[in-house]
Amino acid sequence: MFRVRREGAVEAIRAAAPIVLEPIVNIEILGPESAIGDLTGDLAGKRGHITGTDSRGAGMAAISGQVPLAELADYQSRLKSLTGGRGAYSIGFSHYAPVPPQTQSLLAGRFRLREDDD
Repeated sequence: MFRVRREGAVEAIRAAAPIVLEPIVNIEILGPESAIGDLTGDLAGKRGHITGTDSRGAGMAAISGQVPLAELADYQSRLKSLTGGRGAYSIGFSHYAPVPPQTQSLLAGRFRLREDDD
């Protein structure tokens, strides 16, 4: 009897076409003005969206944007490399957004019901 309920629940979930959401963070990167092109390109390569740039004087500039949190796992070392150790960043939660379709498919392909979960 439990198996019938579980199969019904799985069928209902599949029919609902669920999606996986990921956290998106606001980011502000501070670095040398000479590195702005490299920094914006790198952020774009991490599925980021640039919302603005601002000169901070003394040859420094700030870049603001949004990026999936998952893309920032090793960002400190990347930032250090791109700025010669002169960069810093801060983040804050913004919202959740759907994971890209190809990643959704990959995650769905990894999911299998185990017969021993009764």
